[in-house]
Amino acid sequence: MKATVGALLEKAVGELAADQDADEARRDAQVLLGFALSVPRAWLTAHADQVIDPNAAERFEALVVLRAKGHPVAYLVGAKEFFGLLLRVTPDVLIPRPETEELVETALERLPHGETRKVLDLGTGSGCIAIAIASERPAAQVTAVDSSNSALALARENAVAHGVEVEVLQSDWFSALGGRRFDLVVANPPYVAADDAHLRQGDLRFEPRAAIAAGADGLADIRRIAGAAPKHLHPGGWLLIEHGYDQAEACRDLLHDGGFADLVSRADIAGLRRIAGGRLLTPDSPTR
Repeated sequence: MKATVGALLEKAVGELAADQDADEARRDAQVLLGFALSVPRAWLTAHADQVIDPNAAERFEALVVLRAKGHPVAYLVGAKEFFGLLLRVTPDVLIPRPETEELVETALERLPHGETRKVLDLGTGSGCIAIAIASERPAAQVTAVDSSNSALALARENAVAHGVEVEVLQSDWFSALGGRRFDLVVANPPYVAADDAHLRQGDLRFEPRAAIAAGADGLADIRRIAGAAPKHLHPGGWLLIEHGYDQAEACRDLLHDGGFADLVSRADIAGLRRIAGGRLLTPDSPTR
């Protein structure tokens, strides 16, 4: 007997709800069925009685099995929306998250419309931050770096798909940039402690560990970035970093000690401070 849209969804929700919230299970089931059928989620609601081709039903059920084992939805469908942009993602890169949109917002506030500014995105991954900035500020000259060739290939693909100009370079943080300087440097670096229990939970189990964990306290890469950034910023330039929920004070101290002023700390959508930033001091700048 052929299955309908509604029947397939209800069966999938029942399977997924064993390990997650019922609303989340329903959303995931809808996303996966929409992907299997190449239709938007809204279509599913309007066509609950539609009989599904057996091959499509089989593809959907295989996706549900993988999701029930914990595989991230973004990797299963190969895409994730970020800042209104649909980006291709693979297990080679971190999945873009809503919290990181706050980093983009903070960066845009420091990039005047229509004015040329040089922007560097460190550890670009899928290219989500660089592409969002380039989309919102076409006059900006955006450079994105990553140490992973597979990540860089994906970032290039996403930039082309969205019709934005982004220079993509292989570099371990600043190492391949020589004496180049920028007006704004943004980074969403690894910031989870290597032994953190969260690494064995949820989507983090399937994401690249090198993009998540950074030393015993999670601050190893943030220290490197904060220490090296002054050599790659114009005087008065900004450094903005996403960090862990409990790292705000430590990041503030690193920025202050690195010669940054006008320090900012911004909360994410959950009210947790997750963005730290500062402006590089010039010789006549007051310390704050």
